[in-house]
Amino acid sequence: MIDMTVRYDEVLGPLREAYDAEAALRDGLNKEPWKLAERQAFRDRLSPGARLLEIGAGTGQDSAYFQQEDFAVVAADLSPVMVEHCRAKGIEAHVMDFLQLNFPASSFDAVFAMNCLLHVPNHDLPAVLAAIRAVLRPGGLVFLGVYGGNESAEGPIDDDEHVPPRFFSWRTDEQLLGFATTWFDVVDFHPVDTGRGHRFQSLTLRRPDPE
Repeated sequence: MIDMTVRYDEVLGPLREAYDAEAALRDGLNKEPWKLAERQAFRDRLSPGARLLEIGAGTGQDSAYFQQEDFAVVAADLSPVMVEHCRAKGIEAHVMDFLQLNFPASSFDAVFAMNCLLHVPNHDLPAVLAAIRAVLRPGGLVFLGVYGGNESAEGPIDDDEHVPPRFFSWRTDEQLLGFATTWFDVVDFHPVDTGRGHRFQSLTLRRPDPE
């Protein structure tokens, strides 16, 4: 049974505080090879010059990559400190949470969401996916990558080094696909063994064309 009691607005404050505090440290981390491979695979699906929105952009490492690949990139993150790191890299960046994506409808060709929607409680995930769909043009692509697959649980993890501890929502494959297919068509879904005891769910979605 999916827990639907925690709400997104309850976890935003602690998430923002945790990521503000860790922004400089996280900006210096190198990305694991499997993350680079997932990013490259999504990049290869995009049309030249596509306009891409990265949500949960962190310090903008992925946004900078897409911008260097000649895509028109906009970044959004709930952490003001993270957004400043994005802007320091020359990226257009905005302080926004997933339910406040204040962009014109159908204004992006692609959305990239790496390891960020796992902070959204199940109760509000449908609304977040609807918000993503709204800013995506028909036929546009979404990369949605999260940890999960083996269990369904919500809450902080015991060994989280962030202060305050972050909220996580872990979903089975069936649950994640159930949420996603309400709003999108599935282009690709596969699990990734990260080599660190975590199972990563890689999901590429397409906004259906209007009938």
